[in-house]
Amino acid sequence: MNRKKILLFLSIIGPGIITANVDNDAGGITTYSLAGAQFGYSLLWTLIPITVALIIIQEMASRMGVVTGKGLADLIRENYGIKVTFYLMILLLLTDLGNTVAEFAGWAAAMEIFGVNKYISVPIGALLIWWLVVKGTYRTVEKVFLVACTIYVTYIISGFLAHPPWKTILVQTVVPQISFQTDYLIMLIGVIGTTIAPWMQFYLQSAIVEKRVEIQQYRISRLDVILGCVFTDVVAFFIIVACAATLFENHITVETAKDAALSLAPLAGKFAAELFAFGLANASLFAASILPLATAYYVCEGFGWEAGINKTFKEAPQFMWLYTGLIVIGAVSILIPNAPLLKIMFLSQVANGIMLPFVLIFMILLINDPYLMGNYTNPRFLNLITWVTVSILIVLTFLLSAALLFPNLANRFGP
Repeated sequence: MNRKKILLFLSIIGPGIITANVDNDAGGITTYSLAGAQFGYSLLWTLIPITVALIIIQEMASRMGVVTGKGLADLIRENYGIKVTFYLMILLLLTDLGNTVAEFAGWAAAMEIFGVNKYISVPIGALLIWWLVVKGTYRTVEKVFLVACTIYVTYIISGFLAHPPWKTILVQTVVPQISFQTDYLIMLIGVIGTTIAPWMQFYLQSAIVEKRVEIQQYRISRLDVILGCVFTDVVAFFIIVACAATLFENHITVETAKDAALSLAPLAGKFAAELFAFGLANASLFAASILPLATAYYVCEGFGWEAGINKTFKEAPQFMWLYTGLIVIGAVSILIPNAPLLKIMFLSQVANGIMLPFVLIFMILLINDPYLMGNYTNPRFLNLITWVTVSILIVLTFLLSAALLFPNLANRFGP
């Protein structure tokens, strides 16, 4: 590859890598930590089909952004009307507000490991991410986000520091191991269900549109998506490995990612524990910025308002105020004594599951519209794979939502 091609590649990458990595937010890290701590290496095999599903869905969002030059919310409004868009946007707005609260909770928990009180860490974190987007340009913000993506490598180092049995890991990664115990099935659904969230599709497509990626550059954009999806699941792999090699092997029970980080110290060393906690802090703050940003993008696109990081408060007031409002509400919620944070986070996860099928079905219908996509509609074989993938994701997400809402019902069918 010559220098010109390398520079072109570097100028296009960003949206795919950033979107996929934010999938490993506080909730995702907690899920993978619990998977390793409770079930050892037995869920590693799921990461292969998860990666394939993530690539298929993200590639469609990327392709629609490049070909149409419009965000997903824009396309839904233009093709299905303002009424459908209005209800979709309201529900997604409420869902993302709950998710933003969860990210600030993860940031506060990680900083407490380093001895920083939440009344100090949360306002500072909120101010930093607000200033970054409101005062920065798209290029600046993207560079900061890409640097944040590299910090996920701390989980890979933590995995190696745990000295896991690599031969066992290799076998359990490629040979599916299924248990019909209720707890295992719920965790299996949880690991798969955290992979694809509704907001991701909107953010990826909006970011590609704002970056003005052209159709001639689509192959590089697709590579950006694939690299991002593979890297994010490599990180998930090492989170599971680190927790399995230490917590599972020593029969230590944890309930949160913070517990996992603290428990690693006597088993894998203080450095491994600090790297794990640092990764959680980075992931939480990173997601606390992206989620409000994605929300501001698609709500504004849905209602036909101006949107974009490059614009000012005067040029895009709804976009900027939405971003500001979500950060303020998310951060303040963490500081309210006795606020029902767990209930908010729980309901936002359920809402994610309920919203996902609608978003995915809209995507499939839109990408198969020849009027919109021209020669870039899905080929028949990809449609078949996509419908199967989406159907499995929808069923699993509904099962996860049902398990969260009715845990006693799930236990009735246990062994």
